[in-house]
Amino acid sequence: MDHLPVFLDISGRLVVVDGGQTVAARRVERALSAGAIVASFDPKPGGELTALFGHKNLTHQARVPESSDFEGCAVAYGASEDAVRDKLLANAARQAGALCNVADVPEYCDFITPSVVERDPITIAISTGGAAPVIARNLRARIEAMLPEGYGRLAAYAAGFRDRIAAAIPDGRGRRRFWEDMIEGQAGDLFLAGFEDDATAQISAGLEAAGNAAPLTGEAWLVGAGPGDPDLLTFKALRLMQHADIVLYDRLIGPGILELSRRDAERINVGKSAGSHAMGQDEITALIIKLAKDGNRVLRLKGGDPFIFGRGGEELEEVAVAGIPVQVVPGITAAAGCGACAGIPLTHRDHAQSVAFVTAHGAGGVLDHDWTKLARPGQTLVVYMGLGSLGAIATSALAQGVRANLPVAVIDNGSRLNQTVVTATLETIEGEAGAADLGGPALIIMGDVVTMRDKLNVDGIREQQVSLGLDAREGL
Repeated sequence: MDHLPVFLDISGRLVVVDGGQTVAARRVERALSAGAIVASFDPKPGGELTALFGHKNLTHQARVPESSDFEGCAVAYGASEDAVRDKLLANAARQAGALCNVADVPEYCDFITPSVVERDPITIAISTGGAAPVIARNLRARIEAMLPEGYGRLAAYAAGFRDRIAAAIPDGRGRRRFWEDMIEGQAGDLFLAGFEDDATAQISAGLEAAGNAAPLTGEAWLVGAGPGDPDLLTFKALRLMQHADIVLYDRLIGPGILELSRRDAERINVGKSAGSHAMGQDEITALIIKLAKDGNRVLRLKGGDPFIFGRGGEELEEVAVAGIPVQVVPGITAAAGCGACAGIPLTHRDHAQSVAFVTAHGAGGVLDHDWTKLARPGQTLVVYMGLGSLGAIATSALAQGVRANLPVAVIDNGSRLNQTVVTATLETIEGEAGAADLGGPALIIMGDVVTMRDKLNVDGIREQQVSLGLDAREGL
């Protein structure tokens, strides 16, 4: 982040704007809407600026500003598109201790002006740090379309209950939950639908009940985060991530996903990885139970789907025995997500009429699977947690009689921007994957569907393509 996002209180303070055309008019308009005293300067102001003349807080002088005009100035905008005037404004503003912004001249900018979505008193500011203003404008248009006009009125209405809520619910965590239930629940719906009296009655009843309420009940939420791409999260996952008090996560969570959780939620890295356990499974479960019993909404965020080799069942079994309410949100499992992003269908009429999911590891180490049954013709085999045992898997499968030219793909960091796909045969996959120096997390797919990767030419994400040793015609 290159800029600190802040909202300045400039009500009653002086703002100087130099320029007379559209950009200057927008700066004047925005400053006036924030209650500033605006001094505008330009020898020949355009129609958009003159249309603002007559506002009680606006004065205009048909000249270039001088150093004395900046005395007591809080913010100065340069919008003249004249290099000499821009330099004069920047120097004079900074000497006066004012924050300065000159359109399209970064060296004269102490701050940048974001794209703004206004739902008074709600203000949403969007910035790309000056790198790509067009993207900020596009995002603004999307938010404008999604955000109902009535949300500003709802915010102003809800503000009227602040003192009553604070008096009735002294606990900060309890207040936050009440606000969430009020705005996102029936009261908010009633207000937005035009039934303000009914909304008020609903809130009043809730406050009366809150005064006699028992201590907060904790909950445990088991949420699947998908294979890594934040765009593959479900809406329900995002909603719970925004409401959780504490988030437990591990290394399988893709970059950017954790940042979508509530900013002030406590985050605990339980950090399980093969051979390196920052916290054991029993410890994680015990922690969930303890935190929930303290009244917290505990969100256990897991990569993929929590009930497919995610040990979600084991965790929730103990939590449920402890009498804690639980909720499970499925996620896109790695097999489906990584396969799709790599252009490998798990089923195909010509190649695979069934799919098998297995894990390479059990409690005692590498599992002794019947590979001839799992990797039989007409079936796709997906191996979870098998990168570190790839050589052992291939050796065992070959020894059991699985054909040497069986197509195999290893998908490393599937669905993420650094996705790497290695395709080879069962006989050569260990060497090819080793040469690619994959770091994991990775998924192994075996079967003739792997040959569809080159045919489908899926352009899901930009990836480092590694296609080694597999002729699409082999084994067909």
